[in-house]
Amino acid sequence: MKKKLIIICVLVLFFVPIMYFLYVYNVLPHKAYDSSNFNIKVYKSSIDKDEDGIDDQTDILNSVREYISKKPKYKSKYYGTGYPNDEYGACTDVVAFGLLGAGYDLRKLLSNDVKNNRSEYNIKEMDINIDFRRVLNINIYLKRNHISLTTDITKIEEWQGGDIIVFSKHIGIVSDKRNKKGIPFLIHHAYPGQLRYEEDILENYDDIIGHYRIS
Repeated sequence: MKKKLIIICVLVLFFVPIMYFLYVYNVLPHKAYDSSNFNIKVYKSSIDKDEDGIDDQTDILNSVREYISKKPKYKSKYYGTGYPNDEYGACTDVVAFGLLGAGYDLRKLLSNDVKNNRSEYNIKEMDINIDFRRVLNINIYLKRNHISLTTDITKIEEWQGGDIIVFSKHIGIVSDKRNKKGIPFLIHHAYPGQLRYEEDILENYDDIIGHYRIS
């Protein structure tokens, strides 16, 4: 009996940390809530850029979900087309394709902003095909041209699905799913072999530098 108890204790001590690790890093799925669980009104944009009958905020979120449904493989590489045209992509492509599906061509928009405001960007030689796929360039563009919001994730009522969140070396789209605290999930592409592209992981980051809404 004593030996059996010792074995059980050893197994518990072994498996509990593993399960905790798998949960924290979203290998195990997290329960998702929505804005209604926290009495937060869902934001709808008054603008429909591509005139498809869907407001920009919803359109961006829908487009991002369509992009990640294809399960792009992570690889940072240059494309003469600007936008990746194969099965690969990186974190910035989640945002770029999300915006493109709503009628915003980030490739052209950012390039034009750089041309007209070179002193605002730390770009020595312009390249329309890669400039819009750099995190810090996108952050400057968004800060200059769109709505800047709080970077405090505990102010849950100020975060909406379809917003863009920027970290010091990463970027993603805010999900309309939330955890039990009301903090939104993150839709992003961070590394090769990523199992889920929509994760309850915002609390793991301490380097948020921007939070934006297109319209």
